[in-house]
Amino acid sequence: MTEALFPSSSPSRTMEVDQSNFMEQVVEASRNTPVLVEFWAASSASCKKLSPVLEKLVQTTEGRVKLVRLDVTANRPLVSQLVQMGLPIQSIPVVVAFWQGQVRDLLQGVQPESGIRAFIEQLLKDSGQAMPVAEQLKMADSALKEGELAEATNLYAAVLESEPEHPAGWGGLIRCMIAMDDPEGAEEAASQIPESIGGEPLITSALSSLKLYQEGRDSAGRIDEIRQKLEQSPDDAALQTELAKALNGTGQREEAAQRLLDIIARDREGAGQAARAELLKFFEAWGMADPATLAARRKLSSLLFS
Repeated sequence: MTEALFPSSSPSRTMEVDQSNFMEQVVEASRNTPVLVEFWAASSASCKKLSPVLEKLVQTTEGRVKLVRLDVTANRPLVSQLVQMGLPIQSIPVVVAFWQGQVRDLLQGVQPESGIRAFIEQLLKDSGQAMPVAEQLKMADSALKEGELAEATNLYAAVLESEPEHPAGWGGLIRCMIAMDDPEGAEEAASQIPESIGGEPLITSALSSLKLYQEGRDSAGRIDEIRQKLEQSPDDAALQTELAKALNGTGQREEAAQRLLDIIARDREGAGQAARAELLKFFEAWGMADPATLAARRKLSSLLFS
């Protein structure tokens, strides 16, 4: 009874094809829209793994790619004909891409989501299209967060190829360059930002990140020297701030934030105000959802409202 009320997975919305409509729904339909045919069987555990991921990714194309499914068990004569034509579909799952009435490519076996996505992106490219910008940005942001910098860079570049004045594309590209420790690349990207979008928040935030990164990078080699000076003058707010910038430049975000928080704890006014302004720059550069930002904001709130 519970399984009937709460099914383990939602039913597929992908169209089923067979001998009667294969020509119409696949071959003829592909003359205008790329078509993916998923050859599957209900008894295959591998198919059950592949199907939902494939369906989800095709949906992100917003109609640019059509997906249909063919049950190989129920359509043995058709499968035999296709095998005789050269399609290697003796083992499943197999996904075959059709474009302009011809087989364009195929994907065999269970693949990681990134591999399936690349397969779909190539089909779109072959048909003169691209993934929707919103989906590209979502994938780029995810790749950047996961540290897959080469993939993120390519995705942000693809966004800018479609929309040269997209602030998120430029902002993301600069952040990728920073993460790859490529200040020259980041500066080059910043120099190409169209003037019309220079004041967009996503642009100013990325440029702020670049400035902080450069400042920290310049100071990073002096961390030991700054620490030695602080041993003689532990309450020197200027030295503490300089150390915070250097630590941030080497990726030590938690300690960088703590140095500024210590200044604020000692002096709510004066040096504390300057430290707070610097800390807010860190937050903007790191992103408001970054774990280091979230942790430091909680501490800052406790200091300010205690």
